[in-house]
Amino acid sequence: MINVLFVCLGNICRSPLAEGAFRELVAHRGLTEKITCDSAGTHGYHIGALPDRRARRVAADYGIQLSHCARKLCSDDFANFDYIVAMDESNLEHIQTQSYRSTGFYPEEGRIFSFRDFDHQADGNGVPDPYYEDIAAFENVYQIVTRCGEQFLEYLIKEHNLV
Repeated sequence: MINVLFVCLGNICRSPLAEGAFRELVAHRGLTEKITCDSAGTHGYHIGALPDRRARRVAADYGIQLSHCARKLCSDDFANFDYIVAMDESNLEHIQTQSYRSTGFYPEEGRIFSFRDFDHQADGNGVPDPYYEDIAAFENVYQIVTRCGEQFLEYLIKEHNLV
């Protein structure tokens, strides 16, 4: 089983959308027995909360239900997940720092990624945080994480010979 963790700041906008979109992509390819995913935040602002209502609304428009409760990235995540995917550079740096504090090591190459590394339309920035924006920003994030998720899934299929 390949375990993937998507990480953003508070775990109520970007990472739950990435988790939901990726889970749908995995199911569509018939790989639910081989790939699982979850999400977390680098900070504990919203622990226990459902995803933002706007994130849930956009996901529902695509037939995806977001029922994940926000949680904070923890030291066990570095042992339990094969891949940790950050929504932006700030999250990536925080993940690397927490890995070092938790394990005494920085993560191995090829284990932690910036999600936009898998986006052929990337503008050099991470997945934008829609929290202080309107519903259109959440739709934009959904489109980005779906595009990134498709390419990340292709990477995993190739890397692990899943087809």
